[in-house]
Amino acid sequence: MKIQSLFLPLVLTLAVTIPAKAQEPVGVREISVNSKARGEDLTVLVWYPAKPGGEAVLIGDDRIFEGTPALADAARAEGMYPLIVLSHGSGASVEKMAWIASELAGEGFIVTGANHPGTTSGDSTPEDTPKLWQRTDDLATVIDELLADPDWSASIDRGNIGALGFSLGGAAVLESVGATASLEAYVDYCDTNPQMPDCKWFMGGRAFVDREEIKVEPFDLRTVDKALFEQKSHDARIKSVIAVDPALAAAFQEQSFAGIGVPLHFLNLGVAGQIDVGVRSAHLATAAPDADLDHIEDAVHFSFLPVCKQDAIAFMKSIGETDSLCTDGGGRSRAELHDQMAEMIVEAFREDLKAAN
Repeated sequence: MKIQSLFLPLVLTLAVTIPAKAQEPVGVREISVNSKARGEDLTVLVWYPAKPGGEAVLIGDDRIFEGTPALADAARAEGMYPLIVLSHGSGASVEKMAWIASELAGEGFIVTGANHPGTTSGDSTPEDTPKLWQRTDDLATVIDELLADPDWSASIDRGNIGALGFSLGGAAVLESVGATASLEAYVDYCDTNPQMPDCKWFMGGRAFVDREEIKVEPFDLRTVDKALFEQKSHDARIKSVIAVDPALAAAFQEQSFAGIGVPLHFLNLGVAGQIDVGVRSAHLATAAPDADLDHIEDAVHFSFLPVCKQDAIAFMKSIGETDSLCTDGGGRSRAELHDQMAEMIVEAFREDLKAAN
C-alpha cells in the first residue's frame, strides 16, 4: 500500500485545544523498550489517567488522519489501573490506535503499545508480515518492561491485564493467549482467495523500508518458517482479549481455541454474513469456551483507523492511492462508528478486568 509512507507517526506539540469530555484527563508518554529477540529498541507509547497539566499534543496526526488529543508527560493520577496492551494493523502504527487508547485511558486503564518493526508504517515488508511470533514477543516484552519498572508498576494492577488488536494485531493478541495457526491452511487460503488484501500484499512485489517504497520479489508463504509460524505462545498474564477483524482467521486451528481459558471478544466490522473470509470470526468464537462475537453495521475493515480529514479522499486520489482508507459502509460517520466500538471495548474490558471506573 503506497499510503504507508503517509502513515508515519506524528505528534504535534502545538497549542492544541483538547475538547471537554466526561472522561478523566489522558496523559501520554513515549518510551523505548529493548527487544532482545529483535536486537533493537521498540518505540512504545503509554496512555494513562492523568492529572491536569502536561503539554497538549495530537497523537497520530498526518496528511490523511486526524490526531487524537492527549497531555504529553502529564503526571499520572493516583491509583492502580488495569493494563491494556495494543497491537496495530499491518502497515499502520500504534499512533493510529490513539483514538481507542485515549478512550480507554480516560475510562481508567493504562494502555500501551509498540510499533512492530517490519510491519509498521514506512517499515513493512511481505516477508515480515507472517512473523506473528515476533509480534507476540513484542507484546510480552512491553508488559515485562512496564511491570519491571518501579514507576509504572506502582500504578498497574498486574492481576488485570488485557490485550486489544486490530487486523494483524488481532491475530497477534489471539496467539498471545494460545491460539495457533496452520501454515498449510494460510497458504491454501491465499491460493483460493488471491484477491484478499493480505494475499495481494504477498504477491504485489512492493515493500516499505526506511520510509521509502521499494520493489521486492513476490513472497511465497510456503517459505515461512513452519515451526515458528505454528508454535504456541501463552502469556498467562493476559486475562482478556479483544480481536477486531483478526487476520489469519481462515488459518487458525479451531481446536487450539478450546484450551483458551480467558474471555475472547471478537469484533467484525460489517454486517454478519458479509464479512471477508480473511477476518470472519464466527467459527473461532464458537470454538472457544468463553467467547462472543459482535458486528458493527455500517463499518468496513478500515473503519478502525482514525477519522479522516475532510480532504483526505481527494488527496489520496491525487497521488494515485487506491486503498479506500476513508470510506466506510454508509449510514454513519466514522466518528459515530468509533463511539459504538469504544463503548463495546470499554465495557468488555471493564467487566473482565474489574476496572474501578
